[in-house]
Amino acid sequence: MKARLPKGYGNGGQNNIQQLARQAQKLQDDMEAASAELEAKEYSSTAGGGAVKVTISGKMEVKSIEISKEVVDPDDIEMLTDLIMAATNEALRTAQKEKEDKMETISGGLNIPGLF
Repeated sequence: MKARLPKGYGNGGQNNIQQLARQAQKLQDDMEAASAELEAKEYSSTAGGGAVKVTISGKMEVKSIEISKEVVDPDDIEMLTDLIMAATNEALRTAQKEKEDKMETISGGLNIPGLF
């Protein structure tokens, strides 16, 4: 007498593994495309009512810093430094948030450590 395997076991299992591998490859391809798209973008943020504007790339590199002449006071370099840091940090947060949101959309909320 031959033992019968439940439906989905036996030869069908190999097909399921191949399908899962194809889905994983598509997910990886989608995430790589999204990552490349995000790296090509630029993010800008201002501080001090527009007195300082910082632009960064999606690769988290500072691209430009624009400083209004009105805030350049040689006696108050500390304020200017604070404005630059505030604008830079906000631009970095914006870029990071968009990356996280896009990757979550692609992965369907699946969190695999080390994947992104």
